[in-house]
This record gives sequence, C-alpha cells and structure tokens, in this order.
Amino acid sequence: MYDVVIVGAGVSGCAIARELARYDASVCVIERAEDVCCGTSKANSAIVHAGFDAQPGSLMAKLNVEGNRLMYEWARELNFAVLPVGSLVVCVSEETRPGLDELLARGQANGVPDLRIVERDELLAMEPNIADEAVAALWAPTGGIVDPFGLTVALAENAAANGVDFRFNAAVTAVERTSAGWAVHAGDDVVEARAVVNAAGVYADELHGMFVALADGSPASEAVPTVAAEPLQIVPRKGEYYLLDTTAGAHVRHTVFMLPTAMGKGVLVSPTVHGNLIVGPTATDIEDKEAVNTTPAGLAEVASKCSLTVKDVPLREVITTFAGLRAHQEKHDFVIGEVAGTRGLFDCAAIESPGLTSAPAIGVMVSSMVATRLGLAHKPEGSFDPTRPGVVNLAITSFDDWDELCRQDSKFGNIICRCCRVSEAQIVDVIHRNPAATSLDAIKRRTGATMGRCQGGFCTPKIMEILERELGVDASEVTKRGPGSELVVGRNKDRLPQPAGALEGGDAR
Repeated sequence: MYDVVIVGAGVSGCAIARELARYDASVCVIERAEDVCCGTSKANSAIVHAGFDAQPGSLMAKLNVEGNRLMYEWARELNFAVLPVGSLVVCVSEETRPGLDELLARGQANGVPDLRIVERDELLAMEPNIADEAVAALWAPTGGIVDPFGLTVALAENAAANGVDFRFNAAVTAVERTSAGWAVHAGDDVVEARAVVNAAGVYADELHGMFVALADGSPASEAVPTVAAEPLQIVPRKGEYYLLDTTAGAHVRHTVFMLPTAMGKGVLVSPTVHGNLIVGPTATDIEDKEAVNTTPAGLAEVASKCSLTVKDVPLREVITTFAGLRAHQEKHDFVIGEVAGTRGLFDCAAIESPGLTSAPAIGVMVSSMVATRLGLAHKPEGSFDPTRPGVVNLAITSFDDWDELCRQDSKFGNIICRCCRVSEAQIVDVIHRNPAATSLDAIKRRTGATMGRCQGGFCTPKIMEILERELGVDASEVTKRGPGSELVVGRNKDRLPQPAGALEGGDAR
C-alpha cells in the first residue's frame, strides 16, 4: 500500500517522483518498459526551450519558463549535462519578418528574459554557416541543450535514494476502486495507493479512460486544479531525426530553429551535449503508438528543410537516424490536474514539446497538488538529499584526473567503448545503481556506450560480457531493451552434432 503511485517513468513521472520524495509519503513508480526513459523522453530534440513559442497565459508557457529556470539549478544538484548555448529562430525573408516580431512579443509576455532580434551581420558572426537567405533571427540566450537520458536517470536515481520504489516491466492492465483509493494491476502485481498520477505519455488517454470509467462523482478540492472527466485523446505525433558524428558537432554553435508553424517548431539544427549534431524533426500525426520507425519520406523532408536555415549541413556524417513520438492533444496545452469526480487521480498528460524543458516545473506543480489533496507534510529538514553523484565522463576528463581514477580503480583503464571513451568502471557503476542498468540500452543511456560512430559494432560483445558477470546471468539472458530483445539464441558448439563416443559434456577426446 502506497500513498502515491505514478504510472510512467519518463522525465515527467521521474520529476514528480523526485519532488514527492520531499514529503513524508510512500511513493512507487510503475513503468511498462524495462527502464526509465524508454518513451518520448528518450527520443526528442534534447532542447532546453526558452519559452517564447507557447501562447501567453497557457499552462505550457508558464511551466516552460519556470522549467527553464529550474533546469540549470537541478543540473548543479543532480549532475546531468546541460549547456546554455542559446537559440536562434531564423527568418529567411523580409515577408516573414513579422513572425519574429510576434515571437518576440509572445516571449516577452511569457517572461522570457533578454530576448532580442539580431540582424543579418550579427547573425552571421554568431553562426557562420547560417543560410545565405537569412535576414534576421530571434536570439534567446536562455535556450540550451540537455542530455534527456541523463536528466531522467538523475531524477530517478535521486528519487530512489530518497525512498521511492520503481517497478519495471509492469504495464497497467486494469484498475479498481478500493476503500482507501485505488488498486492498479501492473504486470504480475496489484499495487494499491491513495492517489495515482497518470504520466503515461502517449498512453495517458487510455489510462485516463480506465479510471474515468470508475468515476464516483466525488467532490473536487478548491485547493487543487481539476481537469475534465471527459474522454482524453492523445495523438502520437512522430518526429524523425538525423544524428551526425562529433566531427560535425561544431557546424552550428547554437540551436537554430525555423520560424514555427501550426505543426510545431519545424526542423532544427543543433549541437548536442555529447558533441554531435542533431537535425530534425518532422511532425506527422499517426495512429500507431509504437511506430518509432524512420521513413524515407520523413528523412528526405528533414534533409530538405534543414538547408533553409543552415547551409552545407554535412549529412554525409550521419551515424544514425531515429524517430520519437510526442503526446499531442488538440488544444495544444498540457493537461495537468485532478480529474473531476475521480478523487485521487491526477492527470499529467499531453506533455509534448516543450515538455522536456518543463519537467522540473511539472514535478513541483504535480507533487504540490498531490500533497495538498492527501494532506502530506514535508519531511523533517535535512532528511531529503537533493544531490546525486554523477557518472564519470571520461570524454571530458583530463588525463591527470583520469590517471588518478585508474589508480583508484584499474577498470577505468579498460576502455570498452572507444568511440565515446567509456570504461569498464563506468559500466559496472551504472549496473549497480538504483534503478539499475540491466540491458544494453540502459547502459547506453547512462554512459553513452554504443552511441558513437560505430554504433556498438565493437563494444556490444564486451558490454554483454560485463552484464553476464555483474548480474550473474547467462549470455542468453542479456537483452537490448528488456524481455523479448535477447541477442543470443544459443551457442554454436551446442548445435553441432556430437561425434560417436563423445564424452559427457561434449568433450570428444
């Protein structure tokens, strides 16, 4: 029996968990996948939005600006990578210049600091590879780039260190009303709680429907915002991307946006915190909530549109392509609050862009709502630890510091992933953290191993051997991303016909 169950271990769910850990409450996070950060949070633009795009007065606008401010504070506490590189929204014709003025006014209304329009000469000095057609841009110095894997993992680890439980491979199949609140059937377990937070990403509408079917008309609290108990429809909006090698990472210095349209902010070109260059996304509404495949048409669109703002993008340096799904809702605003007539159910739904940036503010807002509704008190001062030790990043570690690490643990000298300079010590570290990295993708999200130019071609077998050893499992039990993604189906020698007279155990001496 918990006070609160959070469904969904993406960046919003983990931020809520971390903030609820400040209260004297028992909290559990349920996730259908095998790890945190397996949905929208793992496949996006990795941008810290300044907050000039959302409509003034919307929840999206408020939480974007507040989340931007908190992001840099939380990075210092939780040791994840974020860089305030700033962003530029590029205008490529005088006819569309009014769009920049509109964005400037909108951003100022939203409280975004230090916004201004830069003209062609200054823009060219800031971005030498800007398109020849560019005439001006909106400059937002508070924009930035972040490691979405590192952010989500850091939130989960800090939540766990402060008492939050995590349950993986636990898809919600049914819910029930109980005298105390709710019973959630998740995987092979039934988890009871006084309150449930629906942070299920593209599946938030389905979870919302399960609970609303059991609505009892319970009175709302005037102290807590509410959302309607009407059906919620989430439309998966697919975005396809190119990721370029670190050799192309300096092609732009800032995040370069196109002027936005009704379908979103358009194709961007941006450096990443890992030194790569990211180009994308598309924006295509689809029906399949698992369709994270890339398409020839989508990638061709990205290749065509990126040249509108940045010239000579070196797409020959592509090392991988990927697609993610945004949880789009028709009103294009976040849906956050207690569901009317359904006491104890809190929606945190339709968290599309700028959801990643807004996550810290979402965590604070939702945790406060739940605490108010349940009458939770803060833990005694000093009993919540807001800090989290980061994972060593040898790619930015000096040789002197690296030498000292090797003296402390020789495994730091055994480089497993050569592309991203990831050692055995780092991989062992994340396997034994909480939540633990127990798959290849989980290790990738925490250390960067397999994310380089060879995309795991050299290091995958070595990582599998480390997982076997540290988890005490057979190679056939090691997975890429949880049950059903095993890489080894058998051993060649076991499949060979044994010669006549072979000794027990396959020894043919």
